[in-house]
Amino acid sequence: MDFNLTDDRRMLADTLARYLGDKYTIEHRNAVAYELPCHDPAKWDEMAELGALYALASEDAGGFGGTGFDISVVFEALGRALCPEPVLAALLSSRLLTAAGAGQDALLKGAVRYAAALSELDAPYNIADVACAAEVRGDGHVLSGRKSAVYGGQVADVLLVAARLEGKVALFEVQARDAQVIGYAMIDGGGAAEVLLDDTAARLLIADASDAIEAAQNAGIVALCAEAVGAMQLAHDTTVDYMRQRKQFGVPIGKFQVLQHRAVDMLTEIEQARSITIKAAAELDGDQASRYASMAKNMIGRAARLVAEEAIQMHGGIAMTWEYPVSHYAKRLVMLDHQLGDTDYHLSRVMSGNMSA
Repeated sequence: MDFNLTDDRRMLADTLARYLGDKYTIEHRNAVAYELPCHDPAKWDEMAELGALYALASEDAGGFGGTGFDISVVFEALGRALCPEPVLAALLSSRLLTAAGAGQDALLKGAVRYAAALSELDAPYNIADVACAAEVRGDGHVLSGRKSAVYGGQVADVLLVAARLEGKVALFEVQARDAQVIGYAMIDGGGAAEVLLDDTAARLLIADASDAIEAAQNAGIVALCAEAVGAMQLAHDTTVDYMRQRKQFGVPIGKFQVLQHRAVDMLTEIEQARSITIKAAAELDGDQASRYASMAKNMIGRAARLVAEEAIQMHGGIAMTWEYPVSHYAKRLVMLDHQLGDTDYHLSRVMSGNMSA
């Protein structure tokens, strides 16, 4: 496997990293991330102009990327900057629209914001447990039910909703203005929404969407893993830099061997996480995509928690303060495990060998 980025991907990574470093500082991020709409429309437009969204879709769908490695490049940069913009929502929606053969030019331009309303209170991860119901009404369909933790739903113009139709899980397009959307800020930054549907008009996109939804979730998992790698690397770099500057007993604490060993353990976890993310990205369009996505998400969940806890402990009390960036990185790394399936869920999937459960 070639671990090196192509020239185009390296250019995208460098461009996005420079932009986020200059325009999306941690101070700006914290000002945006924790209060509705948890989104900076001006920065969203600028990121779209840089091509960040086009990198998420294949050429056939109107983009210029769409592979696991393209997704990883974008989300690792987002992870290093801890960027709360609803790019995950755009990725999930793009994959679903591609599966439906629907146009997505407005999504890729950033002009129309989409969100994928898939999970429910009693079906947080497993799409087979979806209870939101669809029924034929006249020449179209209506939906009734509740969708939970819809990432990016707080600013979405269009919702792609998973609902049960004639015993199968189908995919529908719903205009956000036609549903009751209750947006909120997540504890680790960024926004989500609860979506209430009550005989809400919808347009059928895919009658049997289970495979398309699972494929979109696999892409989302690769994205989250890459985001975690970026955030873990930044947390480690910040910790090592702190160890070089913080003095105890007249010497930098980085001179203490026990702390050096712990820093190396952190780096080892990050490199393992990077490797499994690369493998999951490489397999994203293959027959084993779900298996490797679950393996990656399980490992990332465990590694991210360890890195977050170690970064805080090796910093000491300063890492618990709002003003210090590590506190926000640690919070994101711990909570990221619960998006699109936590460690226990994905471990059970790998153990059972049933990638559709």
